[in-house]
Amino acid sequence: MIWNCSGCKFDTRMPFVMGILNVTPDSFSDGGSYADTEQALAAARKMIDEGALIIDVGGESTRPGSTEVSVEEELDRVLEVVRVLAAEGVCVSIDTRHAQVARECVKAGASIINDVSGFRDPAMVEVAASCDAGLVVMHMKGEPKTMQDAPEYQDVVAEVRDYLAAQALMLEQAGVDRSRICVDPGPGFGKTPKQTVELMRNIQEIRHLGYPVMAAVSRKSFIGWAYGIDDPKDRDEASAQEALMACELGASVVRAHNVAATRAKLEELRPYALIGIGCNMPLVKTNPGEETEAKISQLNMAIGDLCMLPDTQVIDISSFYESEPAYLEDQDRFVNAVALIRTGIPPRELLGYLHAVEKSLGRVREQKNGPRTCDLDILDYQLYLSEDPVLTLPHPLLNERDFVVKPLLEILPGHMLANGTVVSPDTVTVGRAYRL
Repeated sequence: MIWNCSGCKFDTRMPFVMGILNVTPDSFSDGGSYADTEQALAAARKMIDEGALIIDVGGESTRPGSTEVSVEEELDRVLEVVRVLAAEGVCVSIDTRHAQVARECVKAGASIINDVSGFRDPAMVEVAASCDAGLVVMHMKGEPKTMQDAPEYQDVVAEVRDYLAAQALMLEQAGVDRSRICVDPGPGFGKTPKQTVELMRNIQEIRHLGYPVMAAVSRKSFIGWAYGIDDPKDRDEASAQEALMACELGASVVRAHNVAATRAKLEELRPYALIGIGCNMPLVKTNPGEETEAKISQLNMAIGDLCMLPDTQVIDISSFYESEPAYLEDQDRFVNAVALIRTGIPPRELLGYLHAVEKSLGRVREQKNGPRTCDLDILDYQLYLSEDPVLTLPHPLLNERDFVVKPLLEILPGHMLANGTVVSPDTVTVGRAYRL
C-alpha cells in the first residue's frame, strides 16, 4: 500500500500525520490564526518539526454554513505559502474544491490535491488526470453551506463507501493511477454527529476498497457532541484518541491540527495480526446437509474466544469460505475465514492463546494436515519476522493456499506481508475456496 504523491511516496502500513494549515479568517477552530504568510510558514515548519509528513494548506473555510470564496481570493491566500514550503522540500497538500486553485498550486509544487467535494467537478478531474499529484477523495453530502441541513441516510457506512468507490473508479477511468488515490469518509461533512460516529466506528468497511484511508477527525463537531467539549480548541486530546481508534480500524493518513499530541497518541497503536481460522470436523453429530452450518458455528465460537483475549480487539472478519482439503485430500471439505486483530500480545504468547482456544474446541493433533475441529494460524504479524520452526512468520504456506488468500484479500486488498511480499491470487496452488 504505497500512496504515490508526485515525488513523495508513503508506506501506508503505518499511520502518519498530515498537519492542517488553514490560511483563512474564518475556519471553525483556527480561522485568523495565521494573518500573514510568514506566520503561516512558521506554523508549518513547527508542525514538520513535530513530525508531520505532509502540510495541508487551505484557503477556503468549508465549515458548516460557510460561503464560497472567489478563486482569486483563495489563490492570494495559499499560493505563496505552497510555493515556499514546496521549495523547502515539504510535501504540500492543497485543500481546495476549485480546479484553478488546484492547477496553480500543483504548478507551484503541491504534491497532493485534497478535494472536499470528491472530484465531482469535471474540471477538477481534468487537473487530476493531467498531473501526478496524490489525490484525496472525500465524501460530502451537498455543499458546505447546506450540508448540515438534515442529512439523511439509509445506511451511512454503505452509502459513503459506495460513493467513494464510484468516485475513485471514475478517476481511474479518467487515467489516474490507482496508487495515487486516498479516500476520506468525510466525518462531519453532511452527517449528523451520530451518523459520523457510526461511520468512524466502521472504517474497516472503507478500507475494504483497497485505497489508503484518511482520518480527518481533528476538532470536528461530532467530537464535541460525543465527549461534551464545546470549544474546538479543547478537543485535541479527544481528537487524537479518535485518530488512534480510526488507525486501529484501518486508516493510515491522519489529518490533525495538533501534530505533537496526535503523534504521541499514535505511539499507542497496537500491531495487527492476521489469524487464519478453519474447521472440517464438527464436534457434534449433524444431519445430512447440516455439516457446513455446524462448521460455521464452531468457527464463530473460535471468533468469540478471540474477542476475549486480553489487550486485543477483533477489527475485521472475512466471509466464510468452503474449501477443498489441501495436502491430505481424503477428508471432508473445510470452512475457512481470516480475522484481523489488533493486539498487545507478543507473537509466541499469542500462539499459546490460540492453541488454548483450539483445545477448548476439541482440537487433537493426530495427523498432519488431517481433520480438525478448529485450526487457528497466525498468518502475519505486523513488523515481525521469524524463522523459528515453532512459529514461522509470515506463514510460509500462506500464498499458496486459496482458502487463506481469498478471505485475506477480501478484508485487506493489496496486503503486503511483514517480509514485503504482496499477497496475490496468482501464487495459489492448493485448497481451492468458494465464498459461502
